Amino acid sequence: MIDYNSVLSDKIKKIKPSGIRRFFDLAQNMQGVISLGVGEPDFQTPWVVRKSAIDTLEKKRMIYSANAGLAQLREEIANYTYKKTGCRYHSENEVIVTVGGSEAIDISIRAMVNPGDEVLIVEPCFVCYAPLVELMGGVPVSIQTKRKDNFKLTASALKEKITDRTKLLILPFPNNPTGAIMTREDLEKIADVLRDTNIVILSDEIYSELTYGRKHCSITEIDGMKERTVYINGFSKAFAMTGWRLGYLCAPEPIVKEILKIHQYAIMCSPTLSQYAAIEALTQCETEVRNMVAEYNVRRRLLVDSFNKMGLDCFNPEGAFYVFPCIKSTGMSSEEFCERLLNEQNVAVVPGNAFGESGEGFIRVSYAYSLKHLLEALKRIEAFLKGLNI
Repeated sequence: MIDYNSVLSDKIKKIKPSGIRRFFDLAQNMQGVISLGVGEPDFQTPWVVRKSAIDTLEKKRMIYSANAGLAQLREEIANYTYKKTGCRYHSENEVIVTVGGSEAIDISIRAMVNPGDEVLIVEPCFVCYAPLVELMGGVPVSIQTKRKDNFKLTASALKEKITDRTKLLILPFPNNPTGAIMTREDLEKIADVLRDTNIVILSDEIYSELTYGRKHCSITEIDGMKERTVYINGFSKAFAMTGWRLGYLCAPEPIVKEILKIHQYAIMCSPTLSQYAAIEALTQCETEVRNMVAEYNVRRRLLVDSFNKMGLDCFNPEGAFYVFPCIKSTGMSSEEFCERLLNEQNVAVVPGNAFGESGEGFIRVSYAYSLKHLLEALKRIEAFLKGLNI
């Protein structure tokens, strides 16, 4: 019999499975569970996008695109990015269409990280960054953000972590899981720290359209930062296109040239059907996105107010579609709180420590769900807390 343990990669065996998916899978196997654990919009993909896909199927244009993506889509991405950030990217050699933002993150890290390179990761954060760095033999270095700083990266915290081995800074704002944002003033201070270094920024801005009360500012808008930034975005969150699996990256040509090699060999190209549909998303769906953001804002205010009334201090997020209430007052760890809430009240949320050590003592609750589901979940969470007698 084959010894499977001996044939598997030592690196992959050491990597932990996603903490988000663990609770999602648990909820899937239980009856009557309200799951607020996955960041997936409950809105339908806009009709104009779906109709484009139907038309594409009928016209039988289902063939490979260029490796970097359809020329028309890359041009629209360049136009859209210019409209949103004021940064002009050349569609021919500075844009790659990827299989979701996740692939964009993966191939960017693979193209830049050598064994021993240190990668600064702002936490709490999405779960994929550190494992991808480790797979390349890189060293993930956590920069823990704090509630008192509104979960923002500060210049002093950044300076403290930079060494002569620092290669890359992963900057994930608007942030998953906290909903924190970075203002132009905040980013100017970060830029001041980086200008005289050779550090590259991987800016994951997948939630850039989902901000409340103020317009998102990209690090690429700050003087001198575009030339050292791999800008990552996609269609999953803003356009409710999670299953279409489409994202993109924009970066200086010398970086894109090397990233494209990995994309060529690993993926070939993104799904052609999704690419044609994405052209319509970028050019026709501004009203739909605005309407979705308005609805998210209603849900955001409901959850923040409700958790605070329950006695769980809740940071007021200005981006994404998550709240990150503190559960330290219960005396439980994040894991214990989530497991008990699931088993006793059939509500699934994600423990904060799934997003890094600094997330311990918090839980992530997604409001990418209907008001009906949110109201019922809040009622069950309140009953759970009352049963604790704290």
